Amino acid sequence: MSEEPGAGLDVDAATDMTDKLAAEVARLVPQVSSSARPPTRAELEEIVKSPHATLFLARDDQQDNVVGMLTLITYRIPTGVHAVIEDVVVDADARGGGIGAALVTAALEEAARRGSRNVDLTSRATREAANRLYQRLGFVMRETNVYRYSMQ
Repeated sequence: MSEEPGAGLDVDAATDMTDKLAAEVARLVPQVSSSARPPTRAELEEIVKSPHATLFLARDDQQDNVVGMLTLITYRIPTGVHAVIEDVVVDADARGGGIGAALVTAALEEAARRGSRNVDLTSRATREAANRLYQRLGFVMRETNVYRYSMQ
């Protein structure tokens, strides 16, 4: 990758479901969550077609391979448009080249276009580089309690 952050990349929203896209997402998912299984082609197609989800892909413009992805979720609630960034992952072999920043920036621009005043995301404390990136991009840690109810 070039020394300029994000150079040599194309970052766009996925608009079409292909077998290649399914394979590339399946390759990246274990790098963001060791316990999650990659989505099936049908599940991924549901995300790509959803008006509330935008799957951003970073492609190496030399080889047209997906080297990173994230999902932006936007939806209207009584207090306004809510936006959340989920499943940010950059391929282990491509980290450090500005791909994460390019993906997050694209998601922030889309969230603003959709009318959101804020964008939330969560990140494990162990993902130190990711946490530094989010802070560098202007995210601030909120004082809140995050609760999870497990359906299992």
